[in-house]
Amino acid sequence: MKIRLLLASLATATAMTFVLPAFAADSAQDFIDKAAAGGMFEVDSSKLVEGKVQDQGVKDFAQKMINDHGAANAKLEAIAGEQKLTVPTELDAKHKSDLDALQNSKDPVDGTYVQMQRNAHSDAIKLFESYAKDGDNAQLKTFAQETVPTLKMHQEMIEKIATTMGTQPSATSSETPTAAVGDAPDPTPPLSGANSFTEDQAKSRIQDAGFSDVSKLTKDDQGIWRGQANKDGKNTTVALDYKGNIVAGTN
Repeated sequence: MKIRLLLASLATATAMTFVLPAFAADSAQDFIDKAAAGGMFEVDSSKLVEGKVQDQGVKDFAQKMINDHGAANAKLEAIAGEQKLTVPTELDAKHKSDLDALQNSKDPVDGTYVQMQRNAHSDAIKLFESYAKDGDNAQLKTFAQETVPTLKMHQEMIEKIATTMGTQPSATSSETPTAAVGDAPDPTPPLSGANSFTEDQAKSRIQDAGFSDVSKLTKDDQGIWRGQANKDGKNTTVALDYKGNIVAGTN
């Protein structure tokens, strides 16, 4: 009787859907959903920019993402099939929004692509490390453990590329401070430039950086989205530039 009750509880837990941060997974199916969406985005975004980026290092990185994440996606799909779990065939809303922004960006898209890759790998490492430690499926835990070193290698590669290009540190981490994100080189963000983010995308990125009650977003003549938000119980102005840098307390 206890065994039947336990199995019923596990089946119910697996079927339930929870809204969690991108870097957490509460079940095998949840991990597959998020890992697959991230993996598809890596391949799709890299294929999209192959003919649009100018920097050779970025081109080489994009090709590596297609190869490495393509292989990882295939392995995840095989494991999911063995476990009788479902692999999503379409991107989730957030990744689709990022892909659309990349698609609509004017050439060259080097900076936009690099920033998206930095954000994506930061989230992926948190997701995979979390599941490798506390996951509920042995095969998927092993997959996560084996994939983490590759993700960290990718992150190291894209950070070196970003340093060479002068791209600002990732702004969508859950640990983003309220001031200019990271070490601010000259010039200090927010930076002026053609901003391809829509209002919804800008709001989503600001919220992902730990802000709430984001409102009154408008894009100024410098291409910077500016508005109001709340952080740590305090109201503040906030800005998002075309590279994804988020700066609080701006005028």
